[in-house]
Amino acid sequence: MALGEERDLVPLGAGFDITKRGYSRAQVEEHLEQLDGQLKLLAADRNAAAAQAAELTAQLEVARTTIDDLRGQVERLSLPPTTMAGLSERLQRMLRLAQEERDETKAKAEAEAEAIRAKAEADSATLREQYEKQLAELDERRAAMEAEHKGVLEKARAEAAEITGAAEAERTRLDAEAEQRRTAVEEDFEIAMASRRTESMRALATQEATSKSEAERRVREATEEANRRRHEARTEATARLQEAADEANRRVREATEEANRRIAHAAQRVNALRQLRTKVAQQLQAARDLVTDAHESLELAAPAFDPLPEETPDKPAPAPRPVVAPVKENWEPETKAAPAEIAEAPTKRIARQS
Repeated sequence: MALGEERDLVPLGAGFDITKRGYSRAQVEEHLEQLDGQLKLLAADRNAAAAQAAELTAQLEVARTTIDDLRGQVERLSLPPTTMAGLSERLQRMLRLAQEERDETKAKAEAEAEAIRAKAEADSATLREQYEKQLAELDERRAAMEAEHKGVLEKARAEAAEITGAAEAERTRLDAEAEQRRTAVEEDFEIAMASRRTESMRALATQEATSKSEAERRVREATEEANRRRHEARTEATARLQEAADEANRRVREATEEANRRIAHAAQRVNALRQLRTKVAQQLQAARDLVTDAHESLELAAPAFDPLPEETPDKPAPAPRPVVAPVKENWEPETKAAPAEIAEAPTKRIARQS
């Protein structure tokens, strides 16, 4: 038996919970999903039955082909190869045995073929009936499910339209009530606002008078505070000016003392420089005197350095040049005995020559 025959029929009715706006949407969707799943299963069963019927039909065709082949073989074996007169007794006996065996085999093959054909036709008829029955059941189930689905949708649409109409009527009623309430509230509001406006004007006048007196008091206090701060500022400014004058006098005095000290120090340095300049001038004068004395001593000692007559060449000797002593740095005056030593030098040379 096929899978579709073992499965119970799908229930056509399903109870849904009634909610505010109709049936429960989740239950309806779940039921529709179940119906779709069952339709898919029925379609799969139908396809399986069709495939099984096609397979049995193919097997029947194979059996018919096998029967036709066996029948052809039997007919070929039943043909006499030669005449009986031209054969020997032994061959005739063998041929008769073969013919008998052939007839027996042919009869068995025909019987088996007939049995197979009958069985195949019976199986094919049974399968065809089962297939047609399953197709009919599937068509009935599909039609029932489609009708149920359509009924559920129509009922849901009707209930949705009814709920929508009721909601629209309720909305209209609520709008009317809200409009009435709004009108009443506006009237109450106007009355309340008129009374509050009067009270507000009275309170505003009182508050204005109070504010005016408070403002005058604050202006008076601010004026007094400003005068007090002005007096304090003047006192503070006078004190700071006096402090600034004292500080300026102190700094002027300190600057004067520092200037006098620096002037005295500069005067001391100037005096020291003047003394140093005088000392240097004295040393230079002593050096000049020493150089003058040296020139005079050299002029006096010049004859002692003249050559002897035998040493005199034909040409006249050039006049001796005066020797100028080099001026040393940091020149210090020498003792007065230096000219005497210079005067003794020619005498020693003359004695050495003699």
